[in-house]
Amino acid sequence: MQGEPGGAALRRTSGTPTPRSGFAHGAAEVASSAEAVAVAAAFVEEGLRQGDLPVLGCPPESAEAVRRALGTRVGPVEDDARICLVGVRAPDAFVVVRRLLERARGTGSGRLRILAEPQWGADRRRWREVQRYESAANALMTGTPVTAMCLYDRERLPAEVLAGARQTHPELVADGVRAASPDFRRPERYLRDLGVAREPVEAGEPVFAVDAAPTLPALRGALRQVLAEEVPDEDQCADLHLAVSEVAANAFRHGRQPVSARVWADGDALVCAISDSGHTFDDPLAGFLPAHGDDLGAGGMGLWLARKLWDSVDLLAGEHGLTVRLSTTLVTPRSWAGVA
Repeated sequence: MQGEPGGAALRRTSGTPTPRSGFAHGAAEVASSAEAVAVAAAFVEEGLRQGDLPVLGCPPESAEAVRRALGTRVGPVEDDARICLVGVRAPDAFVVVRRLLERARGTGSGRLRILAEPQWGADRRRWREVQRYESAANALMTGTPVTAMCLYDRERLPAEVLAGARQTHPELVADGVRAASPDFRRPERYLRDLGVAREPVEAGEPVFAVDAAPTLPALRGALRQVLAEEVPDEDQCADLHLAVSEVAANAFRHGRQPVSARVWADGDALVCAISDSGHTFDDPLAGFLPAHGDDLGAGGMGLWLARKLWDSVDLLAGEHGLTVRLSTTLVTPRSWAGVA
């Protein structure tokens, strides 16, 4: 979204009106960078008129293009690219939104207005995580005074991504017209059906495998050793082990033994699967927020830490129990520059 504004801005024509209570989540399909800027500026202006706190959740170059379009009309508009998963994963993005919402509640209408430009990149694995984030927001932010609109460039993005937008947003904006999305799917169903993005490394033999791990400390120790051998960056190794240890603890404390584990690694990617024999837990929304809210001392942080520290977390309920599958891209100490 780098062009200057051109063409008509967002038109308030027939279609589903933007609600002023609860969470409103829409996707705007645009045909060019110029149209994206025009739609974004109109959306922000609407919020300013209504006393909302607008936030540009997009990369700096896109935020600057929107500000140029607003010109002297601009009011108190915030920037935070973390909303569109720049430098963070989904749990931290939700923390950012919550903090911005607290600020919005003390001013104007008390409503937060988010203009987001999801960052997809070329990696299909990232597409899946962005789609997961977009869908989960509909459940986790229900009832919050937030109006969010996400920009999708239909000339640039693949059909798979555009189809996902229609399934993860209750409202669509196309050619300036707002309407309910006929393809929208409830998050619980969408997330369960999203499927697992298998890594090529999983086609080979695991570098570590244990069935019926005798104790939790034994499993944690074995995982520490294999991660130390396979993860070159010490900080990433520590983070990954912290999270996988908590997942293993969940398996022993809340699942049913025997507990098994598998690790695959090839120098570029790492996959770890922890399985127990229980059948009592299957919540695709688990881990996006701490299980017990702000009271981190109350426990329930295993899946939350996993989603914060690994690129992808899948909960796979099968005939013989539950598997938590974690995967991430490995970095070298010299290439580490934060989470992309």
